[in-house]
Amino acid sequence: MGSYIPSTEQQRKEMLEKAGFSSFDELYADVPAEVKLAKELHLPSGKSELEVSRFMRALAEDNKVYRSVFRGAGAYSHYIPAIVKSVVSKEEFVTAYTPYQAEISQGVLQSIFEYQTMICELTGMDVSNASVYDGAVAAAEATVMCRNPKNNTIYISKAVHPDTMKVVKTYAWANGREVVEIPLKDGKTDARFLEGKSGACVLIAQPNYYGLIEDAKEIGEITHNANMKYILAVEPFAACVLPSAREYGADIAVGEGQPLGMPVSYGGPYLGFMAATDKMMRQLPGRIVGETTDHDGRKAYVLTLQAREQHIRREKASSNICSNEALCAMTASVYLSAMGPKGMKEAASQCYAKAHYLADELEKAGYPRKYAGDFFMEFVTECEDPKALLEKLDRKGILGGEIVDKGILWCATELNTKEEMDELVREVQK
Repeated sequence: MGSYIPSTEQQRKEMLEKAGFSSFDELYADVPAEVKLAKELHLPSGKSELEVSRFMRALAEDNKVYRSVFRGAGAYSHYIPAIVKSVVSKEEFVTAYTPYQAEISQGVLQSIFEYQTMICELTGMDVSNASVYDGAVAAAEATVMCRNPKNNTIYISKAVHPDTMKVVKTYAWANGREVVEIPLKDGKTDARFLEGKSGACVLIAQPNYYGLIEDAKEIGEITHNANMKYILAVEPFAACVLPSAREYGADIAVGEGQPLGMPVSYGGPYLGFMAATDKMMRQLPGRIVGETTDHDGRKAYVLTLQAREQHIRREKASSNICSNEALCAMTASVYLSAMGPKGMKEAASQCYAKAHYLADELEKAGYPRKYAGDFFMEFVTECEDPKALLEKLDRKGILGGEIVDKGILWCATELNTKEEMDELVREVQK
């Protein structure tokens, strides 16, 4: 990014004059003197570019950069083509705001439209919104979409990401709804638990938090037989090689978009994607961008639907989502465009193959898998002292897996080489 100066001194002077004022003191003349700040803000003085550069380098030295990473658990390290950063770091994108005025926001609206289109292709759904804050919020907002006046119970698998579970429960508490956790059987959602149940919706993850591939179609059938809505939290790369959320029978597909071009960082920003069948379109929070033509017949983009109705009838709103992760959504759009269907499937296939190779080698080294079901790119192994093992790897510059259920949740993506995996196995050899 070059420079971003919202207005110059001369421009501010001209705006004051146009408004009929000669100074800012005159502009704020109606503000009582006792609430005005009569001194300078207590802020440090500005630094030169060189000083700032040195400060940031010193700050960055506190970070620990690992030679190889084998941790996922919600944030994944993937290869990001150079063109992604090249495009999205352009000043006109970085500084863009919510496109309320369509006539001067055609570029941003088109980028959101393309994002929605690709999310629909990824999930098999009819419509996608313009994104929300992160995957956990997307899942929670999806449960809000599934209100049932007769029974508002939310059934959520214990194998969803723990953060997703927390956010869903927070939303449910605020809305006075009950959350029932679906128990697990061998690390997967126990579909039989849902038989004979009634409520508003069922939420599971595919693959689940432990990396296992759920019997999602069966769970969807049980859910619909009970007249409940089916929400599926999908992993973007897994969605390229597994059946789509639509094929599994989902009414709403949600997920975390961080793997789509956003590097792993300390806390974000992340991206929550949401897509649904056309029957659920009116319940989607946020906004939907559509394609149309102007009075000259030229292609144009508009805000087709804002389900929150934030401008009018706000008391009827079903969600308080009033913004979107536009820059992150554009990043996902550029990434998906650069990778293309072939590239996405190739990366997904490598994730699957490398994770299975790593699991086999770890088992030979004395760390068998805890759950026997098929998995995508994450798996849990047994380990007597996971903390000590991960600390040992840390000293070698290797970020190991996440401690879960007294074992370790490992992850392998297309970035992990065979040499890295073999080194990991040698280090943990019993």
